[in-house]
Amino acid sequence: MKWLLIKLVRAYQKGISPLFPPSCRFEPTCSNYMIVAIQKHGLKGVLMGIARILRCHPLSKVGKDPVPDHFSLRRNKK
Repeated sequence: MKWLLIKLVRAYQKGISPLFPPSCRFEPTCSNYMIVAIQKHGLKGVLMGIARILRCHPLSKVGKDPVPDHFSLRRNKK
C-alpha cells in the first residue's frame, strides 16, 4: 500500500507539479515531505502530509520543516 501512495505522489511530481510555478514555503517541498512521511510512518504519513499542505499558506512562517521521527500533525520546530 505504501508503494502505491508513493507512486501517486511521484506521478503528481512528474505530471502536475511542473505545470505550476514553484510556491512551497517549506523545505523539503510538500510532496517530498509526504513521501518521507509515508516511508517513516505508513498510512499515518498521509495524514502528516495533508496537515503539512494545510500549513502551507501565505501567512505561515517559511523554513525547514523535516518529518519528525514520531507521529505528529504539528510543525517540526527542530
